[in-house]
Amino acid sequence: MKILVVRLSSIGDVVHTTPMVAALLEAGHEVAWAVEPPGAPLVASIKGLNQVFILPKASTYDWNDRFRLARTLRDFNPDVAIDAQGLWKSAFWTWLSGAPRRIGWMADQRREASSSVMLTETVACTAEDVHVIDQHQALLRGLGVDDRGSREFPYVLPEEAWATAVAYRATLENPLALISPGGGWENKLYPPKLWGQVAVGLAEMRLAPVVLWGPGEEELAGAVIEASGGKAKRAPATSVLELAALAKSCRIFLAADTGPLHVAGAMGAPLVGVFGPTDPARNGPWAEGDEVVRKTPACAPCHKRNCDTHQDIMKKIQVSEVLEAATRRMSTSTDRVPA
Repeated sequence: MKILVVRLSSIGDVVHTTPMVAALLEAGHEVAWAVEPPGAPLVASIKGLNQVFILPKASTYDWNDRFRLARTLRDFNPDVAIDAQGLWKSAFWTWLSGAPRRIGWMADQRREASSSVMLTETVACTAEDVHVIDQHQALLRGLGVDDRGSREFPYVLPEEAWATAVAYRATLENPLALISPGGGWENKLYPPKLWGQVAVGLAEMRLAPVVLWGPGEEELAGAVIEASGGKAKRAPATSVLELAALAKSCRIFLAADTGPLHVAGAMGAPLVGVFGPTDPARNGPWAEGDEVVRKTPACAPCHKRNCDTHQDIMKKIQVSEVLEAATRRMSTSTDRVPA
């Protein structure tokens, strides 16, 4: 069967969708994925994926572009299109694909409920579908695939990404501790001043704290380094695939509920996730042994970017709590060196 998966963004959500795609590939289906540019390199690295359709963000093209891209999707001639995002834009692309079966979550489990009118079949997540990975897996029930609980991420990173990780590790005297201070909306991020203090503690553990940064996050990374008194170093500019390779080679990876945390989890990195308004049971690390440090606001779980209730909740997480979690996590893992 030919199946089109529509999950356009973001990086973390692309990671969470990957086990669903892996299950479809394992079941012998021909699978294509429609994704926006930021997540495309990660999607393209999935072993066995038949095709990747890179769709520009909605604000960057007109209706003529949409229908030209729709013809490209229709050329794939999918039997099934899966809306794995729950938005109007994702449901719209499943409809434009021409697939006779269009599957997605039921209206009250979608971020934009009314977009379910674009679908031919809806799926209800059960109380057992707690983690967002399993909520994606639930979309496959109507196709006779039930792989809930699996956590397969068949990414094949290019040699260039591995070479970057190897070369960078060679510059460090101590095991690599990666800190990712950005990558999400402000109210769920840990303050840079506190990350700087975490970096000091990691350096005292004979680790090499390195601060990751993405486009527009140079100032944020600099604030962490300054707060560390120079104990932390700035990571080189990295692509998402280079970030993945570095994560696979680190001793510990620390971040809030952001895309880099989930990429690192897919690479098997030992994690410490720092959480506040969002629910780690749904969005957090999934590997046995990974640690979560959380202060829970009264509004939790809350996905509002602006919320008076949880506005300063992340500031209440103590540096000592994060360092203790890192110590616990490293006690059950070993140093990792890129191949």
